[in-house]
Amino acid sequence: MAGASAPFVGMIAGMALAFAGYFGGFGAFLLVGALGGLGWAVGRWVGDGGGAETVREMFERSRR
Repeated sequence: MAGASAPFVGMIAGMALAFAGYFGGFGAFLLVGALGGLGWAVGRWVGDGGGAETVREMFERSRR
């Protein structure tokens, strides 16, 4: 969704959580919320220039 506004993305996320809660119960609601938050964080990280090389460098630094 290139160029989607923040309110639109929030509306889609709210609808996904509502469907999960209605059809799958509270556990599904929590799972969708957690995976949505994880997806947001990864997307933000990649958008800011993160990549596989960054992860590899973090692990290499921790082994030294």
